[in-house]
Amino acid sequence: MANSITLWRNRNFVKLWIGQTVSQLGSRITREGLPFTALKVLNAGPAQMGMLNGLSGVVVLLFGLSAGVWGDRLRRRPILIAADLGRAALLSLVPLAAFWHVLRMWHLYAIGALAGVLTLFFNVAYQSYLPSLVNGEQLVEGNAKLMLSSTVAEIAGPSLTGLLVQLITAPIAILFDALSFVFSAVMVWSIRAQEVKVEPTRHAEGVWAETTAGLEFIAGNPILRPLACREMMAYFFFGFLGPLYVLYAIDYLKLTPFQLGLTIAVGGVGGTVGSMLSARVVRWLGLGRTFLFTGLIHGLCAMLIPAAHAPASFAIPMLMAGQLFGDSAFAVYAINELSVRQQAAPADVLGRVNGAMQLATWGILPIGAFVGGYLAQAFGVRLVLTIAAAGVILSSGWLFTQPLLALRRDA
Repeated sequence: MANSITLWRNRNFVKLWIGQTVSQLGSRITREGLPFTALKVLNAGPAQMGMLNGLSGVVVLLFGLSAGVWGDRLRRRPILIAADLGRAALLSLVPLAAFWHVLRMWHLYAIGALAGVLTLFFNVAYQSYLPSLVNGEQLVEGNAKLMLSSTVAEIAGPSLTGLLVQLITAPIAILFDALSFVFSAVMVWSIRAQEVKVEPTRHAEGVWAETTAGLEFIAGNPILRPLACREMMAYFFFGFLGPLYVLYAIDYLKLTPFQLGLTIAVGGVGGTVGSMLSARVVRWLGLGRTFLFTGLIHGLCAMLIPAAHAPASFAIPMLMAGQLFGDSAFAVYAINELSVRQQAAPADVLGRVNGAMQLATWGILPIGAFVGGYLAQAFGVRLVLTIAAAGVILSSGWLFTQPLLALRRDA
């Protein structure tokens, strides 16, 4: 409790947290608002929707390592401010173009892709910036509070988006996200903590060696290596689950959109619970066993998806249980994995390590989505969902390493 009280008294952290809380809520509006704009304003078809949704993963594949390099070469606070203001400017173009009746799908593709690049740079920089605002003992608490902002936005965002779209149309709703990024930029600008400029290690081998230094560090670290391998495998199979979950719930389980929305919102509740309990779970189990336990629980909860079947009175509780406990476990795992990463990597390579982990997770996701969609067409949705859940469970096999299991609280 002492750490928590001290952290809330850290004005610089509180400013970052407030800015992130507001912008996370705005981002949830855009996450739903861009597809709504494509559907309702531009009458987009399935292929166009797939391209719009897949751009974020392509961006990570193309720029994940580069974002890490610049996150190490430059001070992180200016990157955060520039990324926020850039996203605000880009998203403001959507309502302007819609107002003048010139909005086209290629505008949404371009805005979505460029905003994705800036989001990638922001995420890498903020994960690398947090250690300069809080001490090592407070990293788990700081990451938990930032994760809490995300999960609360996950609960409130979809319903708020639906209300705004209904009242003021999807393009205008996106304007709220643009304003949230301006607010976030102002909050980060007001942070007065002195950020020490760390010169990244230069490699005589050239630019490629410098770019891949994060991957090399992870591969050579006995703690981060199994975590990264587990993440790559798990996110590949998460890619199966994402696009097929809604299809399975609507077409196979015959849930209404309202019932599905309620079910998904329970996941936000689970993430909130996990964020609040993350430090306590580590005290109970130890850090290494926490990774193993939460990784297995997340996979077992994913198995509840293909296990669900009609009628809705049976399917909904099954899916809600999977969302509640699965997302709780995911939040605990993610908070502690990021905290370990921030402690294990030196400051001069932390940006590239974070960029490499973005590549190993969100960059892998669209590959899994493509493979999962192809397999579902060939073998059926329920079987592929079962394979996906089994893959997530098996990914925890990477965590059975002695250096990792022996971890208590520190990296």
